[in-house]
Amino acid sequence: MTSQTAATRRIGFSRNLSRWDIKVSPYLYISPFFLSFAIFGLFPIVFNIWVALHDWDRRLGQGDFVGLDNFTWVLNQPAFWTALQNTFSIFVLSLVPQLILALIIAAILDQNLRTKTFWRMGVLVPFVVMPVASAMIFSQVFGQFGLVTPLMHELGWFSDVDSPFFHNRFLSHVAIATMIIFRWTGYNALIFLAAMQTVPRDMYEAATIDGAGRARQFFSITIPSIRPTMIFVVLTMTIGGLQVFDEARVFDGAGTGGTGQGGADNQWLTTVLYLFNLGFGDWQDRMGQAAAVAWLFAAVIIFFTLLNFFVTRAISTSTSKPTRASRLAAKRLSEKGRTR
Repeated sequence: MTSQTAATRRIGFSRNLSRWDIKVSPYLYISPFFLSFAIFGLFPIVFNIWVALHDWDRRLGQGDFVGLDNFTWVLNQPAFWTALQNTFSIFVLSLVPQLILALIIAAILDQNLRTKTFWRMGVLVPFVVMPVASAMIFSQVFGQFGLVTPLMHELGWFSDVDSPFFHNRFLSHVAIATMIIFRWTGYNALIFLAAMQTVPRDMYEAATIDGAGRARQFFSITIPSIRPTMIFVVLTMTIGGLQVFDEARVFDGAGTGGTGQGGADNQWLTTVLYLFNLGFGDWQDRMGQAAAVAWLFAAVIIFFTLLNFFVTRAISTSTSKPTRASRLAAKRLSEKGRTR
């Protein structure tokens, strides 16, 4: 009788354990991600709000509650608006050429090339180079004894300065945009390439039979077919491009004799670099104001990301109407399907 009762208890315990396993185990499987996000993602965001509302010194820690005074102080600083203008200037100078080059490279790699794997891996090499390393190389290229400056001096351009890229505001933006283009074009080209390879080849064959050239096929078939991928790439480029920091920080050789603060007259001071200088640089040790800059800039990024999304979607929707080439290709495919 005692052994029968023990067996009944074991069966009941096993059933309860199985029931709890079915209910709880799915949450345990996904819990590592949410725990990691809570520790390394959510907590810094919440803590940053707390810092932004206080007078916070890097060495002395938390001070008095100041409310929105840190935000007001930042908005009254000319350097903040200069940094914001520089950030958007560099972003625009890097976004458009990067997008065009990535599409062209992806279209070339989508052809039937020999050793195509080698070429596809080759375009990714700049992406694996550390941003600081590429920034230091390009700072030498645009330096006084680099490749570009002596040529400009021989042509009589900006011969009154050692290197115009460290004095002229627009040229410094061009130099930093070049670094960004060099590093990210291959990465985006591979994303476009993956999208292009999902386009049915029958459409190109039908368009070729109808007399459409490569350029016509690219604009009438390829571009409309990869529209969702283009929207995704533009959004990620917007978010990442507005957060430029490494290139601007190392452009004048910070750590090797340069100041790394965005130029003598803030020519290439970006918003993230301004935040860094406020909180961790040698400027003023203002953690509360730096946290306020982070929130203000986050709001700007969200606004322009949404604006970019709606504009890109509107443009892609307007260009998604079937063209003559795509209509002929679809008609040819339909006839081909009926004859089979």
